[in-house]
Amino acid sequence: MKRYTDLVTEALTRVREIMPWDLTEKLEQKTDLLLVDVREPAEFQAMHIPGSINVPRGILESSCDWDYDDTIPELAAGHAREIVVICRSGNRSVLAADVMQQMGFKDVVSLKTGVRGWNEFDQPLIDAEGNTVDVDAADEALASRVRPDQLRPTS
Repeated sequence: MKRYTDLVTEALTRVREIMPWDLTEKLEQKTDLLLVDVREPAEFQAMHIPGSINVPRGILESSCDWDYDDTIPELAAGHAREIVVICRSGNRSVLAADVMQQMGFKDVVSLKTGVRGWNEFDQPLIDAEGNTVDVDAADEALASRVRPDQLRPTS
């Protein structure tokens, strides 16, 4: 049986990753870059990279394709665009980028370290109203919160 980490590791053999500083360079150079944040809507509304669109991982495939209730035209028409996929830590985005490549997207990469790394690199995050999110508040909100009942049993 494969575990989540196995799936991510396997996808990393097929998906390129970029670091937050690489993304800042791309944003300075590219006007047609598409930032796709695959976190859940509440996560995205709380904070996201300016200019990114929210495509929750759970509806990614239908959002990438035409003729579905979830179709996002900008994404479905973007098979030839340069796309950076974003999540909180860089794992969901690797899986999403892998699926997008299978669906024919030609130039898709994952943001290694995700929004957490972006924030640690002191890059701006905004909330749903467009207000800048405080770096320290973002650190707190983006911290892992694994509860004891979610840990693997030791026996």
